[in-house]
Amino acid sequence: MRTLIVVAHPLAESFTHAAAERVKATLERRGLEVDLIDLYADNFDPRLNAAERRAYFEPPHDSSAVADYAARLRGAQKLVVVFPQWWFAPPAILKGFFDRVMAPGVAFEHRPGGGLTPLLSGIDALWVVSSTGAPWWIARLYMGDPVRRLIARGVKPWISPRAKFRMLTLHDMDHFTPAKGEAFLDRLERAFKLF
Repeated sequence: MRTLIVVAHPLAESFTHAAAERVKATLERRGLEVDLIDLYADNFDPRLNAAERRAYFEPPHDSSAVADYAARLRGAQKLVVVFPQWWFAPPAILKGFFDRVMAPGVAFEHRPGGGLTPLLSGIDALWVVSSTGAPWWIARLYMGDPVRRLIARGVKPWISPRAKFRMLTLHDMDHFTPAKGEAFLDRLERAFKLF
């Protein structure tokens, strides 16, 4: 089983990177092949350019500028996305990955007459590991858990509708303690033993 982990945080020493490394180590101990994309380390350009947008509905969509990422995504059986939530949204660089890499011809095709046909049905699991400065009740009750909705309802169905979805979030990062961080990393390890 090949797992693709996509990480989006500019600081290599961040808790996001620690979480990604714990997930990676857990999966490798289980014997899974892991491919890790660090969008910031790769200097990924999140901007959908004019030519890409113009060609969005004109097959074949030109994904040549992100061909390596597209090939790695196509080769994955499991997908894990690791990122912080800023302003109750994923970082712009990750949104750009969705826009540019999960594009027509890679993640889906436009159906004649409307609708989309998912192309990544080989992905059987899409898990999200995230953190947010807000307490759980603000993120979930007041804001309606917008990141969960974006990925579970706006990304997953159009790339691999049968994929199992799970989101593990460390809330209240504004009051982070090492003990709280370690407890969450241990929770990730337990969860990814069953991934």
